[in-house]
Amino acid sequence: MTFKTQFRMAALAAALMAGVSSHALADDLTIGVRAGPLSIDPHFTAAGTHAEAMKHIYDTLVKSGNDLELEPGLAESWTAIDDTTWEFKLRQGVKFHDGSDFTAEDVKFSIERIPNVAGPNPTTIYVRRVQSVEIVDPHTIRVKTDGPAPTLPNDFIRLFVVSHTAAKDFSTQETANEGFNSGKAAIGTGPYKFVSWTPKEELVLEKFDGYWGGAEPWDKVTRKEIPNDAARVAQLKAGQVDIIARVPAADVPVLERDGALTVTRENSVYLFNVEFDFRDDSPQITAKDGGKLDKNPFQDPRVREAIDLAIDRETITEIAMETMGTAQSQLVTPNIFGYNEAIEVSGYDLDRAKALMAEAGYADGFSVTFSFTNDRLPGDKDVGTTIAQMLAGINIKAGANAAPGAVFFPAKTRGEYSLTMSGWGTLTGEANYTLSSLVHTNDPETKMGAFNVRGYSNAQMDKLIEDAATEMDEGKRRALLQEANGLVATDRPNLPIASIVTAWAMKKDLAIVPRSDEDTLAMNIRPAQ
Repeated sequence: MTFKTQFRMAALAAALMAGVSSHALADDLTIGVRAGPLSIDPHFTAAGTHAEAMKHIYDTLVKSGNDLELEPGLAESWTAIDDTTWEFKLRQGVKFHDGSDFTAEDVKFSIERIPNVAGPNPTTIYVRRVQSVEIVDPHTIRVKTDGPAPTLPNDFIRLFVVSHTAAKDFSTQETANEGFNSGKAAIGTGPYKFVSWTPKEELVLEKFDGYWGGAEPWDKVTRKEIPNDAARVAQLKAGQVDIIARVPAADVPVLERDGALTVTRENSVYLFNVEFDFRDDSPQITAKDGGKLDKNPFQDPRVREAIDLAIDRETITEIAMETMGTAQSQLVTPNIFGYNEAIEVSGYDLDRAKALMAEAGYADGFSVTFSFTNDRLPGDKDVGTTIAQMLAGINIKAGANAAPGAVFFPAKTRGEYSLTMSGWGTLTGEANYTLSSLVHTNDPETKMGAFNVRGYSNAQMDKLIEDAATEMDEGKRRALLQEANGLVATDRPNLPIASIVTAWAMKKDLAIVPRSDEDTLAMNIRPAQ
């Protein structure tokens, strides 16, 4: 198909931030989200929906702008003193929610705490380059790295700072969640204070009048977790919530015609990502009759290419995603540093795909369980089911296994799957974050490949990623990342399928500044002007 999806970009920032109506100053805000936090400990997991919630309570050292540009956060500035030392000048006059002063001690404590408390989807990826932290004075720290680390400020957009006094007794795997979920340790410097959290239901926050960034318009913010898309839309129409995130594609045009509502769209950095298992004894691959195969067919590059060519991305974006997506063949989207403009999106060629399967000795195909999330990104269940159906065209019997993220990700980490699809977003704005996490060899020594649990290893890929991770020259680093993205496109350890166009729907008297990481932040929601 040649269908081309068109996008309408919203440019609301100036209007939203121009002022706050007097009516809003006493208002509460209720947000309907698809998924919420997994703890109130910001260091527990790197999951995007978790971090989104934590940004209300805690600040990060470096902030991520609406298009993932780096902005000052608790650090006003940062400088590479030498190849292995970054100096961060900290903001003065910042108060924690309990009235205590924010200092360099809190930053050092937070950095050193992460390896001790990180759970699933570990947040250790954000501090893996850190060798030591030196406090120069109460508002200056120096971070020594294990080599040149040009992207450390990018990593620190997820360095949430907690109070070293409030959290000191809750900084082990055994004590962390208890201390934070009860509120005892949930003391941040963010614009909202923690009130209560009911897992899988709602997070309640109240305005922090002492916030260094200025007063927020909302006295109380309630983030309601409504995983069912239809229920989320219904609650908006019924007035039970003021704004909803991740509007289902089918409902976007309907809500756009509703005179009581406003819809805002945005291109997202999140995309659907298919991953192959490369282990010799992959657990869910068999012959069509259920017998054991001589080898794992995914180790053959011809099979991976055949699957790539058998997936019709344009049909997926047009039909399964209902025009709310863009076909992709890179693990990063065009706004990310290191994106390779020379790479073309893989075309659909079933005849060539069948020929490749025959060349590889699998003309009759094989069976595999295809596991994917059903609550991670909008349309993930439909996209996964459609891909499973497309694989039948090359005689691969793909059993569709749609699972909630809470089931999918732990099972994936345990190595229980052979073929998967889930969402991934390059949240730091820099391609090395994604490449080093997904396609570098899983290597505890380099602390890379943290999410590569399927045995993929390519020495050329590893060298490109490692060189990019230590190259301080921006132009050279960009070229290395572009080459690595090119290698992903030809070796195909992963198959990027399509990026998301996300949408928010809200009452007519509200407006939102959309973010490309899809974060739905009360700080970006204002009364419409």
